[in-house]
Amino acid sequence: MEQFIPFNVHIITTIVLIVMACTVMIIRIRATKKPTSAKKILIPPLGMSTGFAMFLFPFTRIPWSWALIAFVCGFIFLAIPLILTSNFQIQNNEIYLKRSKAFLVIIVTLLIIRLSLHNYIEQHISIPQTAGVFFILAFGMLLPWRIAMYRKYKKVEKNLSDSSSITVPSLSLE
Repeated sequence: MEQFIPFNVHIITTIVLIVMACTVMIIRIRATKKPTSAKKILIPPLGMSTGFAMFLFPFTRIPWSWALIAFVCGFIFLAIPLILTSNFQIQNNEIYLKRSKAFLVIIVTLLIIRLSLHNYIEQHISIPQTAGVFFILAFGMLLPWRIAMYRKYKKVEKNLSDSSSITVPSLSLE
């Protein structure tokens, strides 16, 4: 039974994905211009976790093994490069995300890989299940990446507080 859809779903989802990737790059570039905080690092995975509500609907459910594979692939192939390129620096006694040219290259590469995999996987399972698999893949990337960023942030924050607590003796010319 064929459903009438007045637009091509593949083209629209590809366009939306490209727009989202560009948005991530713009947000990341802007983030390097403002000090960061633990809250800014931890809110994205918390916000994204609400997406698990999609699995309340039976047509999006996938086997646990698929979910585990998607999460592990997100961690190994997507999160690790992002973890390696996400670093912090101290400027004017504040912590900033360090700009990385490699980050933009990694995001574009991940986008190309994701588009290729999406089209392949969609040939074998339903569109809602494909959405579920790729949501878990993305969460498998985001959660470990943000946890690693948080740990790096806390180390830099500790170094900042340790260096600011050191008092320099004043020199007296008397």
